[in-house]
Amino acid sequence: MYNGIINIHKEAGFTSHDVVAKMRGILRQKKIGHTGTLDPEATGVLPVCLGSGTKLCDMLTDRDKEYVAELLLGISTDTQDMTGHILRECPVEADEGQVRDAVLGFLGEYDQIPPMYSALKVDGKKLYELARAGREVERRARRVFIRELEILELSLPVVRMRVVCSKGTYIRTLCFDIGEKLGCGGAMQSLVRTRVGRFGLEDAVTLTELETLRDAGRIGEVLTPVDRLFEDCPMLHVQEQFGRLLKNGNAIRPGQTREDERYASGQQVRFYQEDGTFSGIYAYDEAGKYYRPVKMFLEAGANGTDS
Repeated sequence: MYNGIINIHKEAGFTSHDVVAKMRGILRQKKIGHTGTLDPEATGVLPVCLGSGTKLCDMLTDRDKEYVAELLLGISTDTQDMTGHILRECPVEADEGQVRDAVLGFLGEYDQIPPMYSALKVDGKKLYELARAGREVERRARRVFIRELEILELSLPVVRMRVVCSKGTYIRTLCFDIGEKLGCGGAMQSLVRTRVGRFGLEDAVTLTELETLRDAGRIGEVLTPVDRLFEDCPMLHVQEQFGRLLKNGNAIRPGQTREDERYASGQQVRFYQEDGTFSGIYAYDEAGKYYRPVKMFLEAGANGTDS
């Protein structure tokens, strides 16, 4: 079984679930999960977790994301992108300066109303299911954070921009909101996700490339080990005679580690078996004078092997 993360370059026409299904076939492994959906027509970075790495899915979903989006002003659709039905078309009367001010005015925090065509649930029903049935329901605004917003190209009625944002931000809705602020409407024309946390587009591989690597026995070249996502945490090795404690997720005392280290209370550390096998993240408890488990990543099989 493979354990870790593979940075996939999702191509247009695939859902995130499609990518997971295809990877299960390519890698001959069931335990695979993605880290946040991308719309079918959007492309770009989709980190996919394998084996023990699936415990990272929620952590990666929470990371900031970077996108390059094209906003088409003067048009509004029911999906807030160009895959939907056109609701209205308006002339773009704003000049470049006014458009620039409107776009950059969304820097920072703002309350964003999720689109009807989304996977969010209301009373147990996904919003897009209700939308397809012709129903529109009230949605609560959610506070999102636009950390960076850069206009890459301004050629009205098209605005090409780079966005770095918090979890839960809909770029389609950002485009819609900019259009509403300008009074002419707006829809997302294209979207590329260029970064999720440490994973960038320049290092991503397509599904076709992944198949080629599999056939050549080179999957390990694109498989990021789980512990690499915790490189900022100090490293400790449990002494061999106490390895079972670590394997069972028990507390570990400083005297049971190879390194004679004690950290500040709450400091998270990476714990390894004597042979270098990564086992999990622990935090030091000053009151109890021990390391307590935070999240275990016990591997079901060696990295780079089939199961």
